[in-house]
Amino acid sequence: MQRVLLIYNTDYDEELTANAGVDVSAVEESAQAVCKGIADFGFDTDILGIHGNDIGDVLQRLSGQKNLLVFNIVESLCGDTQNELLMPALLDLLKIPYTGPDALAIGLCLHKAKCKQVLRACGVATPDYLLLESAEMLQQESTAKQIEELEFPYFLKLAREDASIGIEASNRVDSPATLKKRATELLETYGQAVLAERYIEGREVNVTVIGNADELSVLPLHEIDFGKMPAGRPHIVSYAAKWDEDHVDYEGTKPVPMKNLSEELSAHITSTAISAFRALGLRDFGRVDLRIDNDGKAWVIDVNPNCDLSPDAGVARAAAHGGTDYPSLVGQICELAWQRSKV
Repeated sequence: MQRVLLIYNTDYDEELTANAGVDVSAVEESAQAVCKGIADFGFDTDILGIHGNDIGDVLQRLSGQKNLLVFNIVESLCGDTQNELLMPALLDLLKIPYTGPDALAIGLCLHKAKCKQVLRACGVATPDYLLLESAEMLQQESTAKQIEELEFPYFLKLAREDASIGIEASNRVDSPATLKKRATELLETYGQAVLAERYIEGREVNVTVIGNADELSVLPLHEIDFGKMPAGRPHIVSYAAKWDEDHVDYEGTKPVPMKNLSEELSAHITSTAISAFRALGLRDFGRVDLRIDNDGKAWVIDVNPNCDLSPDAGVARAAAHGGTDYPSLVGQICELAWQRSKV
């Protein structure tokens, strides 16, 4: 029987004791659920947590393994998301097949500005942006001039984070002054670069792409329903919208199947998402988030190469809407990785 070893990160333990957000506490729960789904599909399955400092022990366990597929959902090591790319790099070194993107694809998607550069070079529409690397940079005359020339509104996000970390209503800014103020707060709080991106008003669409090479498909399209968002609050998916069930943003940002969709717009969204998937070298599965402007043009605002596969997350929800149960979803991802590794 083919064996699957699910590897996930346990570095969130330290973060929990430091009063980190609930996004880190969901990691083990997600890992256990994915592991159970793979087992229910029919694979011989085991699970392994890795912190980062124990990488030597993990390498020793993996070395020499035959007929093994690693289901990789490691998102950080030693508390640093930049280390996410280490696991696929090591698995390539050991010649062990694994699910999802390689180190290069993860590295590109972790650096949102580089990601946008690649997308643009490949002809994929993504909003204009400005990378703000430090508080000192904000004070430079050249940067001030660039900010003054921006066509507001703009939206601020951390350059190498996901899970909406750092995103609040104040991240949507309407002037140079509010941009500088919020960017300074983010730089000081998180100690990493801030991406200022032209804000696209319109529908926000989540597209899950499944497959490899020329055999790519998308799960049923979903969008964010902002219908219950209080008047005056920006239509964005904040950190609270994802993780705080008592927050007004949680109720105001419900993912729902996309309706009132013409065949032309559906084809455009699908084509744009698949083009982004290919441009960044994603494999097996991934999620592309887009905004649709008033002219019906799709703009890529985020690409998640190793997106959340929890049973209650967007990928599983889209799969279920299309008639695919959870074990079949994670089992298909395993099969795609196995097939790719044999080419």
